[in-house]
Amino acid sequence: MTLFHVVTLFKESLAGYTGSSILKRAQKNKIIKIIFYSPRDYSKDKHKTVDDKAFGGGPGMVLKIEPIIKAVLSVINVLNERTGKTPTTPTTPTTPTTSRTKVVILSPTGKQFTSKLASEWAKRYNSFILICGHYEGIDARVKKILGAEEISIGPYVLTGGELGAGVIIDAVSRQIPGVLGKAGSLEETHGLGVPVYTRPEVFKHKGKSFKVPKVLMSGNHKRINEWRRAYAK
Repeated sequence: MTLFHVVTLFKESLAGYTGSSILKRAQKNKIIKIIFYSPRDYSKDKHKTVDDKAFGGGPGMVLKIEPIIKAVLSVINVLNERTGKTPTTPTTPTTPTTSRTKVVILSPTGKQFTSKLASEWAKRYNSFILICGHYEGIDARVKKILGAEEISIGPYVLTGGELGAGVIIDAVSRQIPGVLGKAGSLEETHGLGVPVYTRPEVFKHKGKSFKVPKVLMSGNHKRINEWRRAYAK
């Protein structure tokens, strides 16, 4: 089973997506498991404070280091329980003890996430710690302490890392055997960009007829595969 541990202040923004469709089925079948951790649960003051003003001044607030590190400690304890290792404490190193765990900080300035990377990660790692930033970002020491990699899902800035975490969970999960079912997917067989069609064979709209390409109706699998390869990216 592949584990996705998501450190986020806004679980509800992801829970709906990860709890439906293919990801829901993958969790039900115990192929993947998605666990949420809120930094507020690890804040030591009565107001559950998780952010503060930036040193040096500037607009916005910065997510504090301590609640995030403590949340990740909880993740590592889950991983240790899975492998039968001794639970960690706040005084022990926070870096994951297994090379099969990938720690990611979602950041607009991080390395570009791609389908190729998703495929590589699915083969190499069996657990992921995804840390979602918000406001003006996360205290930079978190990255250093955890040995995390900053990842971006595109050349734009979002209000938080939750959408990025969802993209990673989805893209990596569909590369795991069994998640998409026995049939797999068309783009993994033939590549991206291949046009797809279904019934009806002819669709009429505003006096025009839109037809399925004849080759797809021919039953000639060799010609069909050649046609699909011509579109594949």
